[in-house]
Amino acid sequence: MQLRYNYRLYPTPGQRAALARAFGCARVVFNGALRAQQQAHDAGLPYITDAELSARLTAAKTTAERAWLADVSSVVLQQALADLNAAYRNFFASITGKRKGPKIAPPRFRSRKDRRQAIRFTANARFTVLANRRLRLPKIGDVPVRWSRPLPSMPSSVTVIKDAAGRYFASFVVDTRPAALPGTQPVIGIDLGLTHFAVLSDGRKIASPRFLRRAEKKLRRAQRVLSRKEKGSQNRDKTRIKLARAHARVADARREFHHQLSTALIRENQAVAVEDLAVKGLARTRLAKSVHDTGWSAFTAMLEYKARLSGREFRRIGRFEPTSQVCAACGVKDGPKPLHIRAWRCQECGRGWTGTSTRR
Repeated sequence: MQLRYNYRLYPTPGQRAALARAFGCARVVFNGALRAQQQAHDAGLPYITDAELSARLTAAKTTAERAWLADVSSVVLQQALADLNAAYRNFFASITGKRKGPKIAPPRFRSRKDRRQAIRFTANARFTVLANRRLRLPKIGDVPVRWSRPLPSMPSSVTVIKDAAGRYFASFVVDTRPAALPGTQPVIGIDLGLTHFAVLSDGRKIASPRFLRRAEKKLRRAQRVLSRKEKGSQNRDKTRIKLARAHARVADARREFHHQLSTALIRENQAVAVEDLAVKGLARTRLAKSVHDTGWSAFTAMLEYKARLSGREFRRIGRFEPTSQVCAACGVKDGPKPLHIRAWRCQECGRGWTGTSTRR
């Protein structure tokens, strides 16, 4: 099982300049290959293969116009081509129906103004975690890392990311084996909502933190300050970073809440069941901001992979399954109920249930 381990990087000014150069070179290679694919398509030519794009890149590095591509690791440039090929494969699989889910648009050109810049080093690049706990990246240097936890095994690749707030991260891909937790008896059902983030089948209610709602006033003020700055000025760029950092704090707090709650639920229960909500549909209603603020999809994804990693059982309950109408003890369907009925008693066996205790 492959997992990503993310750590904060603190590059020096020289290393930040080298990373910016690497981001730019990877972007130029990606955009150049995308333009070549589009021109071939417009001319009625077949899709350019990976080997042909790689050969063109090698030839371009020998020319005077593209000689500066040799200033960065060749693995970074090859991975930019691999990203484009993966994007095209996903696009072709989507339009032919081989890929499930919503239709995927064709690859687009990258911009230096994108809110996320990233480059990837594979094992061929020979990146190294040094004894002094720094990360050695080819043609970048030894970058200080804040190791919040140890790596479980040797990583197969590392992606260096710069987000909109100007922060740098190293994302390692590592192979891990599921480590089953000691067996336990409790089985829990989770009813996700807006008033309460989660209502558990044992009667506990988890309050909704509403991170975005609580920070809305500060975010609104920062957005107004940004709108008054002259476009293209350094003051506007500084203000933009301040606003991005405020949004990052909201996202980080929400992610930390999801991690802590999902870890606790997986450790305490042998099986976890949660309703498969139609988040995309709910996000198109007047409750869209509150729905996005809760982050239900991210939370259920954490539950799923942590259950698989810990040897627990995870089940998604279908959104059309009548869980509030069926007795979990005898299986008799009691029929639909008005929304104000939050507790009921089975007419067949006499067992009492609350709104979430019927989740099985």
